[in-house]
Amino acid sequence: MGLMTNQVVLVTGAGTGLGRATAIQMATEGAKVILTGRRKEKLQEVAQVIEQIGGQSIVFPVDVTQSEEVNKLREELIAQVGRGDVLINNVGGTGDYSTVHDMTVSSWDHTIRLNLYSSFLVTNAILPLMRKQQYGRIVSITSAMANFEYEGLGAYSAAKAGLEGLMRTVAIEEKNHGILVNMFDPGNLKTEQNPYGEGDPAMVVDGIVKLATLPADGMNGQVIRANQ
Repeated sequence: MGLMTNQVVLVTGAGTGLGRATAIQMATEGAKVILTGRRKEKLQEVAQVIEQIGGQSIVFPVDVTQSEEVNKLREELIAQVGRGDVLINNVGGTGDYSTVHDMTVSSWDHTIRLNLYSSFLVTNAILPLMRKQQYGRIVSITSAMANFEYEGLGAYSAAKAGLEGLMRTVAIEEKNHGILVNMFDPGNLKTEQNPYGEGDPAMVVDGIVKLATLPADGMNGQVIRANQ
């Protein structure tokens, strides 16, 4: 039996990159993985890989920056599997490089919604299931940019800093409900979105699995970095 046998894991942005690698690894560990993302064909490709290794998955095409779609996702999750043990808030992206002086409101909104608002929506949607179970593990993907400055990435840095503040708050609020919340910084990975990255997503997913399978007295509200 794997580390996550009989658990239901929801991975956002599961079609490519780190989300894809995480979903496959968790299926390998025995979890039933809920694959979410905007591109159905990418999710189906991941589902095929999971099926080939003897795992289980369900494809839910959804834009997690839209509250109506996230609410439908929750309803489908309850109807089809009835629980949610682990949430991986993986959706994100740097957005367009732009100084604050030149940044448009739409560019700001897009980056904030993708990196911060989406994690609030999905976390808010799944917490009632976790509270009912008195068990849950939430891992949100962060970045060193939450604490460092880089010209042109003001919106991304603000979103990741906000994400860390949000998740630390959830960690405090939910610890008495058996729910542990932590963040994982995977470093500069080579992905579809970041072709100039240096690392392979598959090489860091063990760190995410560890956070997703913490014991009841495990760490809470912490940031773990892949290069530590």
